[in-house]
Amino acid sequence: MAGTGLVAGEVVVDALPYFDQGYEAPGVREAAAALVEEETRRYRPTKNYLSYLTAPDYSAFEAPLHMKYVCACAFLQTLESIEPREDLGEGKCSAIVDSHKTDIMRNEFERLAARQPIELLSMKRYELPAPSSGQKNDITAWQECVNNSMAQLEHQAVRIENLELMSQHGCNAWKVYNENLVHMIEHAQKELQKLRKHIQDLNWQRKNMQLTAGSKLREMESTWVSLVSKNYEIERTIVQLENELFQMKQQHGEANKENIRQDF
Repeated sequence: MAGTGLVAGEVVVDALPYFDQGYEAPGVREAAAALVEEETRRYRPTKNYLSYLTAPDYSAFEAPLHMKYVCACAFLQTLESIEPREDLGEGKCSAIVDSHKTDIMRNEFERLAARQPIELLSMKRYELPAPSSGQKNDITAWQECVNNSMAQLEHQAVRIENLELMSQHGCNAWKVYNENLVHMIEHAQKELQKLRKHIQDLNWQRKNMQLTAGSKLREMESTWVSLVSKNYEIERTIVQLENELFQMKQQHGEANKENIRQDF
């Protein structure tokens, strides 16, 4: 049933799935699939149905930079474990690089395009090398070694302090974190129950509306059939009366002709 206030070409599907019968009849599903396929083949959208929405913020779904780097390294290691492919050349990697606007990602994809091995984690800053043989008498070189040793010692001291703090407060921190997770789960479950109840109420409302509309349609259809039957009976009676009137006119005309003939 086409709507009166719609744009030309648009159609409002008038269906009552809670009331209509015959959906499981043989051939109905195939016929519906054929109609959908034919509609999708010839239909061309003429407007943007998402124009009323605000522009999406895709950055809200992006991970922090360090997580991007970790994921990128895992992804690159996966690619490097695969045999080289012709369709993953410089052009393909350039296209991937354009979609990741970070220097770290760009450098990694360029390295991948150049077929260079991945750079391992550097442990040089944790080493304590002595001055080279040519710098044994260089006070500056020895001072740099001492400074490096002091930095490494301070780093280890900080690690020990962090471990001590974690041993003292780590359990409580995890308990608080777990409690927050429990509260978040309970809140999410309550929201889920609300949504499910809302969906169920909406479905019940739709069902009641459709059953009421279906009963009204059936009553109106019965009334229409009754009126059509009455109209048919009236039309048949009219035709019968017209035939009888025509026959009476013919008989009256023949009687007049007979009387005129007798008069002469």
